[in-house]
Amino acid sequence: MNVFISGGAKNGKSMFAQRAAKEMAEEKGTPLYYVATMIPHDEEDEARIARHIREREGWGFTTVEAGRDICGILNEADPDGVFLLDSVTALLANEMFSEDGYDPGAGEKVAEELAEFARRTGNTVFVSDYIYSDAARYDEMTENYRRALAAADKRLARVCDRVAEVSCGTVIFHKGDAI
Repeated sequence: MNVFISGGAKNGKSMFAQRAAKEMAEEKGTPLYYVATMIPHDEEDEARIARHIREREGWGFTTVEAGRDICGILNEADPDGVFLLDSVTALLANEMFSEDGYDPGAGEKVAEELAEFARRTGNTVFVSDYIYSDAARYDEMTENYRRALAAADKRLARVCDRVAEVSCGTVIFHKGDAI
């Protein structure tokens, strides 16, 4: 079962996703993987990563770093395992704003890779950030990033069995039954 989870920052998405992935792995009796997509760029990123590592301690996750080319990890991880990919937002940023420069077309590549990852595993919990509600206008690169993330999120919502939104710790299912 593939699950897509979206919501605002610091609303409980990651904790809900961890619980869902752990439950899925226990039911299947398969390995449990945490696909860490964030490539840290500053102390705030490092602190967020450290917090997430502490929150996962004792849960049974094997962490796989994949800031880019997520399907490549299936060469080292069991595709029949359960994966928690956190987050789509960071993965897209890594591809669009890499050390090689700005790639305005990265969104389609990321959306395709995510759909392929979902197809090949069948047991992934995807986490993404809802960044669409403010009315501000941003520069062209930021607007392109927002559009690309929206397209990737829509693609995942189509291919996932369950779609949930987490807001202030409350989980709302938009597709499929509650986990």
